[in-house]
Amino acid sequence: MNKKELYNKILQLDGLTNEEKSELLGLLRKQKKYGLVWEDKPEDVEERLRDELPVLVEDTSKALISTETDAPNHILIEGDNLEALTTLAYTHEGKIDVIYIDPPYNTGNKDFVYNDKFVDKEDSYRHSKWLSFMSKRLRIAKQLLSDKGMIFISIDDNEQAQLKLLCNDLFGEKNFVVDLVWSNQEGGGSSDSKLFRIKHEHIIVFAKNISLLDVKGVEISNEERYKEEDEYKQIRGKYYLQKLGMGSIQYSTSLDYPIIAPDGSEIYPRDNNNGRKACWRWSKEKLKWGIENGFVIIKKSKNIWTVYTKQYLNCDNNGEIINRSQRPLGVIDKYSSTQAAKFLEAIRLSKLFNYSKPIDLIKYLIDRFVDINPIILDFFAGSGTTLHATMQLNSEDGGHRKCILVTNNENNICEEVTYERNKRVINGYTTPKGEEVPGLKGNTLRYYRTSFVGRSRSMKNMRQLMNLSTDMLCIKEDLYAEQLKFGGQQTYKNVFRYFDNGKKRMMIIYKEEAVPLLVDLIQKTDYEGMMRVYVFSPSEDPWEGEFEEVQDKVQLCALPQAIYNAYRRILPKKKDELIASDDTETTPQEDIPNGMLNFDEEEELQ
Repeated sequence: MNKKELYNKILQLDGLTNEEKSELLGLLRKQKKYGLVWEDKPEDVEERLRDELPVLVEDTSKALISTETDAPNHILIEGDNLEALTTLAYTHEGKIDVIYIDPPYNTGNKDFVYNDKFVDKEDSYRHSKWLSFMSKRLRIAKQLLSDKGMIFISIDDNEQAQLKLLCNDLFGEKNFVVDLVWSNQEGGGSSDSKLFRIKHEHIIVFAKNISLLDVKGVEISNEERYKEEDEYKQIRGKYYLQKLGMGSIQYSTSLDYPIIAPDGSEIYPRDNNNGRKACWRWSKEKLKWGIENGFVIIKKSKNIWTVYTKQYLNCDNNGEIINRSQRPLGVIDKYSSTQAAKFLEAIRLSKLFNYSKPIDLIKYLIDRFVDINPIILDFFAGSGTTLHATMQLNSEDGGHRKCILVTNNENNICEEVTYERNKRVINGYTTPKGEEVPGLKGNTLRYYRTSFVGRSRSMKNMRQLMNLSTDMLCIKEDLYAEQLKFGGQQTYKNVFRYFDNGKKRMMIIYKEEAVPLLVDLIQKTDYEGMMRVYVFSPSEDPWEGEFEEVQDKVQLCALPQAIYNAYRRILPKKKDELIASDDTETTPQEDIPNGMLNFDEEEELQ
């Protein structure tokens, strides 16, 4: 039966509403699509997000604050990564430069938990569950990536093919960068396969926009090509010879001239190109400079004079000192998982975690991003290798990379492994052999947990979301230096709070009744630049009319609406409810004595 006949039969069916018939006809019209198809499987955490909104709350008792004023702020989030990624969709949309994740490989050997149950090899929905799980998280990850950002995903053969197709769909096939093969330099390989010994894994790499992506090259070894040396070795490094006459260069009469050989004879470009039409790569002026500065050599072989230029390792053909590099290979044939295991032994955590990735592997991947000041995210953090690698790389090259880790606390992994590892790396530690390892003290680490607010748009929930948003706003602005006064006015934690680190400033206004008085204080206070002001409003309007007199000094944002807007693009659909009446008491403006904020019922910040 063809589509036209089915179409007519659906129209003639009894017992169906017009809406149901329309739905059936819509399914019939859908064209077949090349790509990955799986059955979406609901998650318990996803269902929870239909009723509750996630927020981040800091555990200040776990904060490790560096005394260095410019220390990068790193973040560790304890919670389900779908919930944590939702919060990051507000704080970091379009801001993450590098994502590295090491998700469960779905081997069927108790490595992948779905809705609190391990997925085994006999589960008929094994791949569908994994794809549903990954797709929900990778969709958000794409939104977090900056335009120049890239994502690395470790995987093995169990899901490599499915992951590649999934990423083709999510990121776009044109943004595929490479399928790196990591040849784990441990032992003789795994015995998982009956036919071949497996000692490699895959690292799938995609760009947000491959036309904007730049990848840092790797150092060139002297032994590969640069073998010759001369009196300039200390500065320019070793060199190799390259013919100056090249047939591949676009022909130009100005570059077709004779060069005088040591015996007085003339050498033409074709003499260096087996008689075929050619020209020199350098002009006459550049040649004269090259001869005078030791960049040109003329050698005779089999009675033929050949003109060469010296290609130095550490110097270009203009005499500029450089760090020459080459494109990285698609095969990484170094680094061992044994290295990772030995490190966990050194910090006395090996009994609590297995299968950590080696720090040098993660450093190598992170270092492919050309900027040394990126924001890095790992939302399958495990033992916390990505943060360790970030801090170590910063200490080696002077970078200012910031890292965000996300992991749940199953079996206390977040508190006892992820946090403890990086705490010891920052503070320093003593190995079982008694060796003292100094800490990477120029780093600050802050610890957060996910918390929740009712999703219905009642005034009570809106105010609660506003009150609990402070830690997220500090993360969003990367601003944590809270001040107890603004313009001489004491701050109150449920009225307004003020943050200022000397470079930028932020005010959070929880009570809209305080707006007129705070506007007056802003007008009287001198400061450079604009202050970010987050103010409670039951709508999109951040009380712009009230701030009109200081509009040149503030950047306004209405909360919690900005959070709702960010979450709406992420969360599973749920129809918004009408805003209910406010069941919390507010302090009228006329009750503010002497025009100052002096709420007796509010707790002053200490």
